[in-house]
Amino acid sequence: MLQGIIRESSGKKSTKAFRRDGYLVANIYGKGLENINAAFKMNEYIRTVKNKDTLAFPVNLDGKELQVVVQSYESHAVTGNLLHVDLMVAQENVETHYHVPVSALGTPIGLKNKGLLNIAKSRVRVKAEIKNVPNVLNINVDSLDVGDSVLIRDLEKIANVTFTDSDRESVLSIIKAK
Repeated sequence: MLQGIIRESSGKKSTKAFRRDGYLVANIYGKGLENINAAFKMNEYIRTVKNKDTLAFPVNLDGKELQVVVQSYESHAVTGNLLHVDLMVAQENVETHYHVPVSALGTPIGLKNKGLLNIAKSRVRVKAEIKNVPNVLNINVDSLDVGDSVLIRDLEKIANVTFTDSDRESVLSIIKAK
């Protein structure tokens, strides 16, 4: 479980001090909850997020355990290091928006015809309760040829889950290699 500390001050000076000491600053929020300014050891946070097998993962802040989901993050423009992360508390029986990762399964026919698999949306936005949200959206791409694409409306419907992106938006496609 990821261990964190609650930051008393959220000013520029204290934020720089936390980053200098190897911490990642975070904002934790949820519907009907008060915002929590927190900090996590950078390496522990990255290890936890890379090794998680569900969308929500547990964090411990001063003895209080919360199930959280990564909503957004900010990284440095040049170095690519994480600067800030927004975590949303995954509350039971509360319907809200989540970003579900997309995974392509199979080998498209278009790859043999000099095409490339282009994943336009790596995460699809859905609205549901956390218990109904899938950990990943698996899309079978075996039958796709050059010029074919999978749109939001082509995705398999999931019970009690609503796709909130435009139904005309492309998730992945097979493009012609140059």
